[in-house]
Amino acid sequence: MDVAATETNVWGGGQKPLNASYGKLMMWFFIVSDALTFSGFLVAYGFSRFKNIDSWPIADEVFTHFPFLHGVDAPMYYVALMTFILIFSSVTMVLAVDAGHHMQKGKVVLYMFLTIIGGAVFVGSQAWEWKNFIKGEYGALETKGGQILQFVNADTGKRVALEAFATNIDTPRATHQNSNGIWFVGETSLPTFSVAEVTRGFEANENLRIRIQKLNAEGHKTVLTREASLNKIGQAVAVVEGANLIHNEYGNRLFADFFFFITGFHGFHVFSGVIINIIIFLNVMMGTYEKRGHYEMVEKVGLYWHFVDLVWVFVFTFFYLV
Repeated sequence: MDVAATETNVWGGGQKPLNASYGKLMMWFFIVSDALTFSGFLVAYGFSRFKNIDSWPIADEVFTHFPFLHGVDAPMYYVALMTFILIFSSVTMVLAVDAGHHMQKGKVVLYMFLTIIGGAVFVGSQAWEWKNFIKGEYGALETKGGQILQFVNADTGKRVALEAFATNIDTPRATHQNSNGIWFVGETSLPTFSVAEVTRGFEANENLRIRIQKLNAEGHKTVLTREASLNKIGQAVAVVEGANLIHNEYGNRLFADFFFFITGFHGFHVFSGVIINIIIFLNVMMGTYEKRGHYEMVEKVGLYWHFVDLVWVFVFTFFYLV
C-alpha cells in the first residue's frame, strides 16, 4: 500500500507526469537526444586525436589572437572570455526564469535582454575565431604525404611567418586546375608565395629551422637541425596558409575538420537560441505571458539555453584545454 501510494504521488499529475507539462517533457526529450549527438561528436574527436597524437596541433599555439591586440601572444585568453560571457548569460537566464515565477514582467524583460546580448556576443566572437583560423597567421609547407612543415627561429624557438623570409621570384604563376590530371585538385586561389620562393628564402636564412608535427620526449613539436631542415624542405609540394577542410597549416587536417564541425554545430545551437530568445522576449514585452498567468515559455527556452551552455563547457574542456 505504501509503495502504491508513493507511485500515485509521483505520477499524481494525471496527464502531466511528474507534474511537468507536455512542452517541458518534449524539451527534455530534445535535450537528451541532442546530448547524445554531441557526445558522439566528442568521442569521435577523442579517438581521432589520440590516433594522430603526433601530428595534432597544440591549442595554445593555434588560438592566440585577441581583438585589437595584433601581435600579442595571448593563448586561449579570448576563448576563455567567450566562455565566461556564455556562462554569465546562463546566470541572467536563471534570473529571468525566477522573475517569471514571481510574475515580475520588468525583471524578465531586463534579464532576457542581457541573455540575448550575451548570446549574440558569443556568436560574434566565434565567427571572429573562425576568421582568424581560416586566414592563418604564419603559413607553412606541406609534403606529398600531407606532413606540415612549420618554420621557427633557431634562437628563440618561436614560429616565423613566411612573409618574413620568403624571396620574391619574378615568374608567372597560374591557378592550378583540376583538369590538369585525373586525381588533381584545383586551387580556389593562389597562395601568397610559391614553394620555390619559400625554399630560396629559407636557404638564404641560416637562423631558420623546420618544425615537424611529431612530438619529442618533452611533449613539444620536434625542431630539426639545419641540415635535416634543408633535406626536409626539398619534399615540400605546396604552400599552406590558414586552414580549411582540406589543408591545415597548424597540423593534421582532421583538427580543422572537427573544429569547424563541432564548434559550428554548437554555434548554430547558440544562434538558434538567440533567435528563439528574441521571439520570447518580444512576447514578454507585449504581455503575452502576463495574460496567460504564467511564464512557462521562458522556463522552457531557459532549459535549452542552459543545455547549450553546458555543452560548450565540455567542448571547451576537451577541444581547447585537454
